[in-house]
Amino acid sequence: MNTPVDLAEALSSFDEPWSPRTVALLNDYDVRVVKTRGEFTRHSHPDTDEFFLVLRGSLTIRMDSGDVTLGPGQMYVVPRGVPHQPVSVDGADVVLIEPSETVNTGDTPSELTAERRTL
Repeated sequence: MNTPVDLAEALSSFDEPWSPRTVALLNDYDVRVVKTRGEFTRHSHPDTDEFFLVLRGSLTIRMDSGDVTLGPGQMYVVPRGVPHQPVSVDGADVVLIEPSETVNTGDTPSELTAERRTL
C-alpha cells in the first residue's frame, strides 16, 4: 500500500453495510472504510479506543452516557471498554482506525461480525 488511497473509489468497490475494508496500515493499526446503514451490534472493545470519521451522511453512536451524532467531516473516539452502538438511518460512509486484530463487533459476536478484508 505505497500509493495514494482514493477513499471514494475504495467505498465504491463494495455495497455491503457494516463490512469494513482495510485501505491502509498505520503501524499496527488498520485504516478502514465502512458503509453504514441501520443499526449495528451494541458492543465494546475492552483493549482499544475506536476512531470514527464520517465522510458522507450521518452516524449516531449510542452510548449509556448519551448519543453522539456525527456529520461529514466530524470525528469521535469511543474510549476503550465503553459499550456503544453505531446507527445510521439513511446511511453513512465512515473511516475507522483501530488495531489490525480488532474485530468489528468487539466483545459481542453477531451475524454482523466481518472478516478482516483488505482492498
